[in-house]
Amino acid sequence: MQVNGVAIQDTFAEAFTMYGTRIMITAVNEKWAREAALAATGFATSVIGCGIEAGIEGQSAHTPDGRYGLDCLFFGMSKEDLLKQLIKRAGQAIMTAPTTACYDGGLSDQERINEVVGEKLDIGGKIRFFGDGYQASKVIEEQRYWRIPVMEGEFVIQETFSVVKGVGGGNFLILGQSEAAVLAAAEAAVQAIKQVKGVILPFPGGIVRSGSKVGSRYKFASASTNTDYCPTIRGRVRGSCLSPKVNSVLEIVIDGLTFAAVGKAMRVGIQAACLPGIEEITAGNYGGRLGKHHFHLKEIIQDENRRNIEQTGSAI
Repeated sequence: MQVNGVAIQDTFAEAFTMYGTRIMITAVNEKWAREAALAATGFATSVIGCGIEAGIEGQSAHTPDGRYGLDCLFFGMSKEDLLKQLIKRAGQAIMTAPTTACYDGGLSDQERINEVVGEKLDIGGKIRFFGDGYQASKVIEEQRYWRIPVMEGEFVIQETFSVVKGVGGGNFLILGQSEAAVLAAAEAAVQAIKQVKGVILPFPGGIVRSGSKVGSRYKFASASTNTDYCPTIRGRVRGSCLSPKVNSVLEIVIDGLTFAAVGKAMRVGIQAACLPGIEEITAGNYGGRLGKHHFHLKEIIQDENRRNIEQTGSAI
């Protein structure tokens, strides 16, 4: 299969279950909401080394306090890991930023299907102790909010936050003739994916240059560079996946609150990445051994083709 002359490989992206939550950060203006969101989602590219994966989803549609808000998504391998990280990040990155408040970002009907029923992340209930006994709470529409005195005034945080079983590690690889061509394609993919609700791209600028494989020849390392896709060593790697025309590879990694959201993000990202100078699009998997969520690239594109034919009479 080809899209705009770019080969789409007959393979699948292998993703795994992660626990996720949406946190809304509000402030007196966009500047301070964004400062807090950037700090809270910092150093959160991969659970391999960061313990959590996070990113800014986009501007909040509605905020409880009527101020500017940003929704951020956070993902961990367990509810316990997620909670531990969020208590630190809410306390050290959100509460410390001027004028901020912190609320449960809520879930759509589709996202709520994967909600961990009967369980919440008790973030505000833990951070309240920073108030040293002067904190106060108020219940509004069955939701408890804590008001914590700080030098500026007070920090408001919702007591508990929704948690869902999401999907981590959706991905595709862009293989091209030059660094410039592949970077342009990856940037186009990122811009397209940012329009999809319910997903984040946790790596810097949404792009990964140092894709990894599980394991290493060094016993102390759990992961190492994806040698099959490194162009500078293709002559030394038995079974390199790169053709002579490919001189650069970049990866897009996607985390989402639902399988459908990750699939949509992959589809629009792949379509946007099929630009001049790109040879093929493929994906990373481990033969199904890593995760149970499989995103087959051809099926993703074929589904879009069927929709386009039904709506306009022509495929992409």
